[in-house]
Parts: sequence; structure tokens; C-alpha cells
Amino acid sequence: MSIEKHSLDGGEAAIYAESANLNYFLKTELTPDSADSVTVVQQSVKAHSRRRYAGDPTPASVSAHSREVIQDPGRRNGSATPGQQMILSDGTETRQFTYTGPWTDVHAYLVGNAKMDMSAYSASARYLITATGAETVGAKVR
Repeated sequence: MSIEKHSLDGGEAAIYAESANLNYFLKTELTPDSADSVTVVQQSVKAHSRRRYAGDPTPASVSAHSREVIQDPGRRNGSATPGQQMILSDGTETRQFTYTGPWTDVHAYLVGNAKMDMSAYSASARYLITATGAETVGAKVR
């Protein structure tokens, strides 16, 4: 398994997580962005010159052509996950994720889709989220 981008409905927020770890806490499973939307795209390349080695006095000419590339909206560059850290815990399991976008969007999604009572830790506070949707804000965590 790998960490993938999971976009949340109705906003610009996304959670980066292993799908099984994230879906452990949710009523309705989130699928990663790259599950259905990897596509092959045609790109046009303009004519240009290319040096065969550093200091080549007579560069070779490359004519205009097209190429196929893979477009993956869930692609990341490198091993770092973008965004800010958040932690979800139900008292038995504690798992760490990162998110991008506004925390309010992530929080609203968790409140509406919580499978169990849990604590959600953002950078500034702890939120107690119940499976029925009611939530309370705990003391600030520093």
C-alpha cells in the first residue's frame, strides 16, 4: 500500500493517506484520486535543437513531434506528503495523516462520515467527534 491523495467532496481539501487506514474511521469509503482517473494524454513538442554533449559546436535539430504521457492527478513527487499533519484516534487505533486545504472542510467531512466516536487532532486543537455527528472542541494542544 502507498500513501495517496483522497479529495473530499464539495471542497478543495484532500487527505493524504493509505486508503485502508483512512477508511477505518469512515462510514463511506474514500477512493484515491488516482483510482479511476489515470489517463494517457497527447502533447505537442515544438522543433528545437539539442546538444549531443557539453560544448557541442553543432547541435542537432529535432523536428516537431507529438508524444504520449501519463496524467495522474494523485501523483506526488518524492516521498514527502504535502500539507499539514492531523491525527485520528478512536482509543484503540491511532493513525497519522496529512491534509491540504482548509481544516474546516476536513473537519466537516469527518463529522458527517465518522464510523465511530473518535478524536481528531489538528495543529491547534483536539476535536471529539461522535458517530452521530455531534462534536465538541477540546483544549488547545501545544
